[in-house]
Amino acid sequence: MTAAAPTLQTFPLDSASRPFLAADVGGTHVRVGLIRAGNGEGLAIEILSYRKYRCADHPSLSAILSDFASHNPPVEHCVIATAGYALADGSVISANLPWPLSANRIRDDLGFQAVHLVNDFEAVAHAAAHIDGSQVLQLTGPAEAPRGPLAASTELEMAVLQQMLRNRSHVSIEHGALSGPGLLNLYNALCAVRGTAPVHATPDAVSAAACDASDPLAVETLQLFCGILGSTIGDMALLYGVQGGIYLPVKLVEHGQLGVIGAASWYLEKLAK
Repeated sequence: MTAAAPTLQTFPLDSASRPFLAADVGGTHVRVGLIRAGNGEGLAIEILSYRKYRCADHPSLSAILSDFASHNPPVEHCVIATAGYALADGSVISANLPWPLSANRIRDDLGFQAVHLVNDFEAVAHAAAHIDGSQVLQLTGPAEAPRGPLAASTELEMAVLQQMLRNRSHVSIEHGALSGPGLLNLYNALCAVRGTAPVHATPDAVSAAACDASDPLAVETLQLFCGILGSTIGDMALLYGVQGGIYLPVKLVEHGQLGVIGAASWYLEKLAK
């Protein structure tokens, strides 16, 4: 992902001691933290303030950051972890967000010296060093990578896709299925295919109903989500010529501030170079 702001190496090293904002922007929620480099060895991170926002409740990311900033001391820099691709003009291409995202607009709206962008997957990778074993729960996954065939698309997946295409000309894999909003899209489309009225209005509600098995359609939606994830991974394996199969060690990271920590870690690491 290309950052729209000037290269971080141009800023003095003492900038690392100044607090800054770090945001983890998802399709359903935005998590924001006021961050400062800690006093420990390496790139220790201290979270001075933290808040979670629901995207649908706010007209823009600028509005969310402005609200957070109004309750905290002023800062000059902000780093944002988000899905999508950043263009040279500071805008982000992502079908997963409920509103446009522009680093330059946020910089101008809030008076930041610079706004830095990092891909959300890269941010999570940077957060790994700050998560200890007590915060990770192994759910499934063999000790060694297995060899074997991958799952193919099903008639139900095709029926759900056709239902989604009734309301739009294109259904992306991320916005259409493999995301928070995508899970809700899958649920609504599956309800239409089954001829049943939806009873859940948020991705969280669908997930909760599936996990406690209180709603068979929610359970089927989550199974459909996992099936599409498998198909997508299969496509990636063919695209990149994977020979030894696909290995997914599924772990639950029990740390709600993971994206914020990852974005902050990425920023401090780049700043220190």
